[in-house]
Amino acid sequence: MKKITIYIFVLMGVVIGCSTTKVERIKVEEVVDLSGRWNDSDARMVSEEMIKNCLEGQWLTKFLQEKGHNPIVIVGTIENRSSEHINASVFVKSLESELIKSGKVEFVASSSERVEVRDERKNQQEGWTDPATIKPIGKEIGADFMLRGSINTVTDDTSGKYVILYQVNLELIDLTTNQVRWLEQTELKKLVKKSKYSL
Repeated sequence: MKKITIYIFVLMGVVIGCSTTKVERIKVEEVVDLSGRWNDSDARMVSEEMIKNCLEGQWLTKFLQEKGHNPIVIVGTIENRSSEHINASVFVKSLESELIKSGKVEFVASSSERVEVRDERKNQQEGWTDPATIKPIGKEIGADFMLRGSINTVTDDTSGKYVILYQVNLELIDLTTNQVRWLEQTELKKLVKKSKYSL
């Protein structure tokens, strides 16, 4: 009985010793793909490529010639039509970041963000805020274009491995005429091999 108890304690020690967690800090830009699923690196790479292509389009040159100022853009809904749970807001923020960094367009807050900003502006009108710092109502700038799109997937799998194709579609819509001024499709393909010992 004593031997069994000793073996149990030794086994527990080995299990506890093997289950330690090691954390390593890495650069945010570093591509790490553990599962093969859509991740922050994919969102960043795709948004960089697509916004670059968007801002090289004829629509921008034409707008600048006609209006004489940078267009104002809002990012609308990016639908997740994929087979995965994808946090589309991460991709939306990557798109917004690339638009702002370009310096070629002006950018306004999304519809959900505007609700919070409007509430703050209303609160400033209630008498608690220094009148010299109150922001007036009715001065919002309307967007000229809306960028919207979707993330789609196609998966082909067999024993031990699968290929997943991510297809990202974006379109830029003229908010005055509803015309699609720019349309782009970018694909990202991954081959994922599973170890036969993986859980």
